[in-house]
Amino acid sequence: MRRGRWASGWPRSRARSFIEWHKVKPLAADLEAQHRAIVELVAPRDPRAALDLLWRFAACGQSVFARSDDGSGRLGEIFRGAAEDIGVIALAARADPLALAEQAFEAVRDDAYGVYDRLVPALAPALVTAGLDRLRNLALAWQAEPVVTPPEKDREVIGWGSGGVLYADRIEASHRKHASAQLLKDVADACGDVDAWIAQYDAQARRVPAIAARIAERLLAAGRAGEAWAAIEASEAGRGGWIPPEWEQARLAVLEALGRHDDAQAFRRERFETGLDPAHLRAWLGRLPDFEDFDAEQRALAHARAFPDVHRALAFLTGWPALDRAAALVVERAAAIDGNLYELLTPAAEALEPGYPLAATILRRAMINFTLRKARSSRYRHAARHLADCGGMARHIADYGPLPDHDRYLASLRADHGRKTGFWREVDGA
Repeated sequence: MRRGRWASGWPRSRARSFIEWHKVKPLAADLEAQHRAIVELVAPRDPRAALDLLWRFAACGQSVFARSDDGSGRLGEIFRGAAEDIGVIALAARADPLALAEQAFEAVRDDAYGVYDRLVPALAPALVTAGLDRLRNLALAWQAEPVVTPPEKDREVIGWGSGGVLYADRIEASHRKHASAQLLKDVADACGDVDAWIAQYDAQARRVPAIAARIAERLLAAGRAGEAWAAIEASEAGRGGWIPPEWEQARLAVLEALGRHDDAQAFRRERFETGLDPAHLRAWLGRLPDFEDFDAEQRALAHARAFPDVHRALAFLTGWPALDRAAALVVERAAAIDGNLYELLTPAAEALEPGYPLAATILRRAMINFTLRKARSSRYRHAARHLADCGGMARHIADYGPLPDHDRYLASLRADHGRKTGFWREVDGA
C-alpha cells in the first residue's frame, strides 16, 4: 500500500499559487461547465471515457481545495456532485466491480477535503456484492493497520491547534480511524447489514443521543423495534439539559412502532411543556380525540404565556400564532425583555403592530434602549427606524399604562443620550 496522504505533509499539487476569494466564482463556473460537458456530452456517447474523466475531475478537488478558501461551499458541492455522478456513469459503463472498489478505496483513503463523502452510497448499485465485499475487506485491513509513531526527531509538524502541535502521523491515524469506519458503515448500509453498521460504534459512542437515534432508526427499519427501544433507552439524552431533536423523533417513532401510543402522546406533551416546541404540540393536538383539541390548545397556550423564559415564550406565541397572548406576555413582562435579541424582537414587533401597537412599541423601545445604553453605533440606523415606528404607532395607543407616552419617552432619550450625535443624525434623517 502506498504512503498515506499526510506522509509528506498536507496534500500537495503541482500548482502552488493560492486562488484568491474573488477568483473562486469564475473558477466554479468553469468547473461546472466541465462537469456538465462530461455528464451531458461525453457520457451518452462513451460512458467508459466519461467515467475515467469523472474520476480525474473529482481528484482535482484535492488540489483546488488546498489552494483556495471555499467559504461559500460552492466548490465542495461541485466536486461532491461529480463524485456522486461516478456511480451513475459506472453503471452505464458496466465497470468492473472489483476495479471500482479499488478506485473507491484509494479515493476515500486519500480524501483530505470530503470530496468523496457521498461516493460509496452512489457507487453501491455498480459495486454489487463482489465490489462491496472487496471494499469492506480493504477498509478492514486499513482499519487494522497498527499505529506507528516515528521517533520524535523524524515527526513532521504540519501546524498547531488548540491542543498543541499537530503531527502528520497523528492526523493520518485520526483520518484512518474515522474514514475506515465511515467506509464500513457505507458498505453496511448498502448491504442492509444493520449489525455491521452498529459495530462501528463502541459502547460509549452508542450512548451519544444523536448516534443512538441513528442506530434506532436502522433497527426500526429492519423490523427490530425492541432493540431500537433498547438503543434509545441506553443513550444519555438529557444530560446537560439539551435533547437533540433527532433523538426525540426516533424515540417517538419507536414508541409508535411498539404500539405504545399513550406513551408517545405523553412524551410529546412533556417535550412541548419543557421547551415549547410547536411541532410536538401540533403532533400532540392532532392525535387527541375530537372536541378535546380546542381546550387542550388553550391550556398549552396558557402554559406558554407563563413559561419562565420570556423570549422562548414570545417566539412560540408569535409563531403559533397566538398574538393576543403574545401581546399580553410583552406587557406583563416588559422588564424582562432583552433588547439585544433583535432577531426575535424585530419580527415579533412587526407581527404585533397591526392589532397590538403597545406591545410592538415595548419591543421596539427595548431594542432602542439597549442600543443607546451600550452605544452600539452599528445599530443606530435600526434604532432610529424603530423610534420612527413608535412615533407612527403612538396615535393608536390610547393608554400606555405605567409607561411614558411617546413624547415623554422621546424627551427622556434626548436627556439621557443627547450626546450620541450619530444616533440623532439618523433620527433626523429617518
